[in-house]
Amino acid sequence: MKLRKMTIAGVALAAALTISACSNGGAETTERTTAMQTTTAAAPEVVPPTPADLNANLAKVFDESIPLEEKVSLVQGAEQDPELINQVVGAAKQNNATIEVIDVTPTGPETVTAGVNLVINGQTNPATVDFVAEDGQWKMSQQYACQLVQLAELTSPACPAA
Repeated sequence: MKLRKMTIAGVALAAALTISACSNGGAETTERTTAMQTTTAAAPEVVPPTPADLNANLAKVFDESIPLEEKVSLVQGAEQDPELINQVVGAAKQNNATIEVIDVTPTGPETVTAGVNLVINGQTNPATVDFVAEDGQWKMSQQYACQLVQLAELTSPACPAA
C-alpha cells in the first residue's frame, strides 16, 4: 500500500504541473483541415509545446521561490484549490519523486498527451499526462489532475465528487 501511495504521489506530482496541444493527420485530415481553415480563418493556431517547454513548467511548479499564484496557472481548475499544488509538491518531495517529459503527442486542436518518466525513490515509471490549451497557456487537464487526486485518496474543491 505504501508503494502504491508513493507511485500515486509521484503521478500526482505530474498532475500538478505541465502544458501542451495540436493535431496532424493524413490526406483526408488535410482536406478537412483546409476546408475548416477556409471557414474559420480568424481562429488563432495553437502550437503544441515541446518536451523542453513542459519540463521548464514542471521546474516552476517545484521551485519554492515561485509564487503559488504563478503555479496555479499551470493546472486547469487549480484556482479552485491552489493549496492542492503544495500538497502534491510536498508528497513528491517526501517520496523523492521527479518527472521528465520525454515526448508530446497532439490529440486534438487544443489538447496533447505527454509521455513522461516518473522516478519515485530511484524507480522509473513510464506514464502519460494530458494537457489542454486554456487562456493562452498549456495546462495539465483538470480531469487528469482530479483522477490523480482520487487515486491518492485526497479531496479537493477543484474536483467534484464522482
